[in-house]
Amino acid sequence: MEEMIFNLADSRLFFNDLEECDQVHIDDVASDDNGQDLSTYNFVTDGFQSPAGAGTLCLGSGVHGGADWMRKLAFRYRRVKEIYNTFKNNVGGLLGSPKREEWLQLRREMEVLTDLWLTQALKALALINSRPNCVNVLVTTTQLIPALSKVLLYGLGSAFPIENIYSATKTGKESCFERVAQRFGRRAVYVVIGDGVEEESVAKKKNMPFWRVSCRPDLEALSHALELDYL
Repeated sequence: MEEMIFNLADSRLFFNDLEECDQVHIDDVASDDNGQDLSTYNFVTDGFQSPAGAGTLCLGSGVHGGADWMRKLAFRYRRVKEIYNTFKNNVGGLLGSPKREEWLQLRREMEVLTDLWLTQALKALALINSRPNCVNVLVTTTQLIPALSKVLLYGLGSAFPIENIYSATKTGKESCFERVAQRFGRRAVYVVIGDGVEEESVAKKKNMPFWRVSCRPDLEALSHALELDYL
């Protein structure tokens, strides 16, 4: 699956261009986008190249690779957003044949090997999504573009709007949690679900309830708690 994740990221989501210019959020460079129609735009011949050391240029440090370069960067992130939103419920259409069949077979094998872990996770996420005034937010240590590819291939696109996905690769999860809290407000109730030390530590620091999910029974207990409105 990892190979497929990076193949999709490279072939459809511009990861070759964006790997050294990672963003925390899909809209972080949107202010550099002039809104140009991209329907006939040629990304192959537009002269965009990730400059050496671009990772520092694209993290809001105040130093950018020039207005023209930033505009082309923003175009790529806008197209990624369009692709995600178009195919989040039709990943097979994005992959095309024969990749689609390979992906479906891989998904079936993973479900068997993990005792339907993904199905159980989707059940919990769908329960949260079905509630008024409740949303799923993903904070991951994976770079943003591979993270989006991963979400799509695992069939989680319907559970996570692209605007609710944050990459903590370069800033850490605490910074992402802070952004989420600023976005949704201090009065909102946040429940952190995960299995890592970092998110548990940040949740404790910010007085957010933490629900550990490190095995199948944890996931089943989460779904049960959601069904009974304990969460």
